Amino acid sequence: MRHKKTLAPGAEEATAPRERRFTIEQAFEIAQTVHRDGRPAEAEGIYRTVLQARPEHVAALGALGVARHQQGDNGEALQLIRRALALAPGEPGIWNNLGNVLLEAGQVDAAADAYEQAVRLAPDLVEVYNNLGVLRRAQGRPVEAEAAYRRAIALNPRFADALSNLGRLLNALERTDEALVVLCEAVLLKPDHIKARHALGMTYCMAGRVPEAAQVYRDWLAEEPDNPEARHHLAACSGDAVPERAADAYVEKVFDGFAESFESKLAHLHYRAPQLIETAVAERLGAPQRALAVLDAGCGTGLCGPLLAPYAQRLEGVDLSQGMLAKAEHRQVYDALAKAELMAFLRDAAPARYDLIVSADTLCYFGELQGVCDAAARALRPQGWLFFTVEALLGDGAGGFQLHPHGRYSHREAYLREVLAAAGLAVEGLERAQLRMESGKPVEGWVVSCRNEAPGGGAEPVGLPGHSLSSR
Repeated sequence: MRHKKTLAPGAEEATAPRERRFTIEQAFEIAQTVHRDGRPAEAEGIYRTVLQARPEHVAALGALGVARHQQGDNGEALQLIRRALALAPGEPGIWNNLGNVLLEAGQVDAAADAYEQAVRLAPDLVEVYNNLGVLRRAQGRPVEAEAAYRRAIALNPRFADALSNLGRLLNALERTDEALVVLCEAVLLKPDHIKARHALGMTYCMAGRVPEAAQVYRDWLAEEPDNPEARHHLAACSGDAVPERAADAYVEKVFDGFAESFESKLAHLHYRAPQLIETAVAERLGAPQRALAVLDAGCGTGLCGPLLAPYAQRLEGVDLSQGMLAKAEHRQVYDALAKAELMAFLRDAAPARYDLIVSADTLCYFGELQGVCDAAARALRPQGWLFFTVEALLGDGAGGFQLHPHGRYSHREAYLREVLAAAGLAVEGLERAQLRMESGKPVEGWVVSCRNEAPGGGAEPVGLPGHSLSSR
């Protein structure tokens, strides 16, 4: 986790909306309070009022840039933060914020330059060392990442974010005992630090210390009985009461929290699922004709959208995460986006609605696949195509799928063939491929191409009652 800091500035006179009068500083402090409360859109309005009164208010420019970034507009965010730096190039906190936005926009080298400039200006600015550690780890430079985290901790031994990040790095480096010490310290310092708590449970589990891992999640559930992450990962590490698929609340919570930095983190993991899907579609469908009714099933931030658009007369996307859908909407390639659970969405869709359904790394949050495959077959037109990726469950063993400590399911090839056949979907391709890297190791998966053999009549796209749709 990166600790984002927005610096406070000087003051002058300004008139706030309505009858009451404020100084610029008072208005800015109100905006900061609203912003810290997790309401960047509301804070934005006040920052803009401040800037109307004083266009060169450095901290308001920088803070507005952070707010725009948090709402998915990296372009304006970078413009605003750079305007602030043009006025105050010696402000290390603004350089730090610039690095945060650049890193999450995937501009890793430029982010490194910004963080290094912040360090030159303020060698004791603790937050920037934590951020630099995140960047160095993303670059595959673990020695430098560890040094940066340890520098942050030396400056502030109670900095739970840096302790959590260091612990997760050490676990990835298979220095398990060191990782457990650091993560325990992070959780003791900040018991509500979700990432540290989850990392502690996962580290115990991956070390084979399942009872201790389970106890971490049980303690978490005792404090937060309705917490979907604690419940899901308790099942994953203990093997008890394993759900047939991840709960909606779990998926929403994870991906809403992940939306802001999703694409930059996947880029650092060498994420390949959209490109693998694109290749499979091109091999089976040939040159795109913009003639098909297409569904991006579990569209996330819309990484597959630009790859599917050339095939689509109409392109729809569905996802459970509102945060992800907001990012997808910014791409302006979808004709409609819906917030819904995938299987329910497919079951509610008009029969034979789609010519093509794709699902990149969504079905890894399903264990039992028969229901969703049946629903997809129903939603496909005769001879329509379904393409998807899942993680591969390799080796011998019972059961067609398995829930892992990281919270995702993997599936056996034989199980995939069984459920697809039962759904009336003919397998045209089932290839093993590397989906991404995780903790420095390849994640193997299946790229599946199948065609609907079930009888049915064609249908034109129609509206879907019961779902929240936004159209471009």
